[in-house]
Amino acid sequence: MRPIDSERSTTDTRIELEYSREAFDKIPLPEQVLSFPELRYMGSKHRLLPWIHGVLRDLEFETAADPFVGSGSVSYLLKAMGKRVVASDFLNFPTVLATATVANNKHLLNDSLVKQLLAVRRKGPHFIERTFADIFYAKNDLQFLDRVSANISSLPQGHQRALARAALIRSCLKKQPRGVFTISGDLSHYDDGRRDLRLSIEEHFMEQVAAFNNVVFDNGKQHVVKHSDVFRLRPKGIDLVYLDPPYVPRSDDNCYMKRYHFLEGLSCYWRGVRIMEDTKVKKIEKPFTPFGSRKTAVNAFDRMFRSYRSSKIVLSYSSNAYPDREILEDLLRRYKSHVTAFEKPHRYHFGTHVGVERALVREFLIVGQ
Repeated sequence: MRPIDSERSTTDTRIELEYSREAFDKIPLPEQVLSFPELRYMGSKHRLLPWIHGVLRDLEFETAADPFVGSGSVSYLLKAMGKRVVASDFLNFPTVLATATVANNKHLLNDSLVKQLLAVRRKGPHFIERTFADIFYAKNDLQFLDRVSANISSLPQGHQRALARAALIRSCLKKQPRGVFTISGDLSHYDDGRRDLRLSIEEHFMEQVAAFNNVVFDNGKQHVVKHSDVFRLRPKGIDLVYLDPPYVPRSDDNCYMKRYHFLEGLSCYWRGVRIMEDTKVKKIEKPFTPFGSRKTAVNAFDRMFRSYRSSKIVLSYSSNAYPDREILEDLLRRYKSHVTAFEKPHRYHFGTHVGVERALVREFLIVGQ
């Protein structure tokens, strides 16, 4: 570890800023985490979980919030560490994933329920088939999504419905070339022989039901999952908050709705959302987030840190993002007297183009106490 330069550290003698490159990823993960399904999801921290666990395990806390839950892997790690988890996201489909894997302590999809999900319906619906014909997937795949989506409503328990939707979501991600929904039409030139592209969505679904059933466990705590913007939350009784907001990248953009609008619609069967009919891939109108613009991002971070000033703050940050790390550290020091940064080189594997996919960055966990 090395302290920051003396000029900066004298700003406030109570503040100590340290950098550590300790090999926390060599500490074994809780065994339960190893079965968590990895999703092709922009910015997913799945492959960083050993390192994140190494940092978190040295902090004292019992209740943790994850207000940008995304793929759900960090919330699931927190659950596996025996913590009570409060997870949320401003998109709906991440909360479906978290409901299935974090809030769900015991409910499974048994053979009888799966048979119920697969049952043929004499009368529709046909919304997905009609809306996304010649855009995404083959006709039989679209018909399957319509059928199972309609049958989900007949399941008796909310966590079971979330499990079924989670299985559909991951099936669609695995079947879609490059794992995003920004391209349409003939995608045969993306076919690299992967098994995922050869399987039907129904075949994927059967595998994903088993995969999500396998991650259900009870850590003895009751967990909460909310569909909410971070600024609408009222954080009370939160010992630690893990923050991984959508940073403004140096190039391209950070719009999750643009990339995953199909999954967002699928998670609620497009109820309560507005489809942009003039777009080729039938995008959903994206909700506003102040984290999406350089003009509003810095103030958004300050507001967020202030909201969680009573909790330990663990901020996930990548070196290719804006605001700059130094700006974020200065903002965090307004509310925390001790700030420590942990660094790790990392290569992201999922992106919207080859340049992003192969980008090597430095990942930071910035801890404020």
